[in-house]
This record gives sequence, structure tokens and C-alpha cells, in this order.
Amino acid sequence: MSNNEKVAVLGASPKPERYSNKAVALLVEHGHTVYPVNPRGGLINGLKCYKSLKEIPEPLDTITLYLSPEVSSARAAEIIAAKPKRVIMNPGAENAELAAKCRENGIAVVQNCTLVMLRTEQY
Repeated sequence: MSNNEKVAVLGASPKPERYSNKAVALLVEHGHTVYPVNPRGGLINGLKCYKSLKEIPEPLDTITLYLSPEVSSARAAEIIAAKPKRVIMNPGAENAELAAKCRENGIAVVQNCTLVMLRTEQY
């Protein structure tokens, strides 16, 4: 993937101790354009938090998931409609049904930790 990806963090949290919050910060630190997504909106790490993927104003390279399988399944149509190049399913967010739908729609699926990928230069 490119050096400056447009990344949605789906399930972003304003709580600094949450991995999704740490991912927002580390993605920014690595030079990516980051779009936190949480139905509550507001700000996360100083960035506008979008209530849904469809509010994001430009095409996405990656969606990194921090949602339970039940929640991500309910948002599957929204994820597919966003047409990212890939979806990263972080630990605890693995969803075989969603992964199959993504692949059927030409979206690559990676089951890995975004934080580890960034820190080990595998992102």
C-alpha cells in the first residue's frame, strides 16, 4: 500500500486506553490521512469523528475494524459500499462472513493488528 493511505478506523474510541484510539494516533504519526468513525461523532485525538463511512469525503484505501463481529455484520453493506482496497480485521474483530463478502467484492482482507503492522513496518 502507499505511504499516505486514507484510512477509516471503524469503531474508533475517544478513550485513550482503547486500541482503536491508539490506532488513530499511530496512523497519524505514520503520515496517513485518518478518519475515525463512531456513531457518537465528536472529536478523537483532535480529528473529526464521522458517524458513518458514507460521510467520509474521499475514497478509502483501508478500513481497519475495531468492532465485534455482530456489529460489523450489521454494517457489512456500508463497509462494502465504501469500496476500500482492504479491510483489516484486528484481534477480536475477525468476522468470516464479512471477510467472504469483502473478497466477493474485490476487497482484500487482512487479519492482523494494525498497531503491530505499523510498528513492524508491515502496514
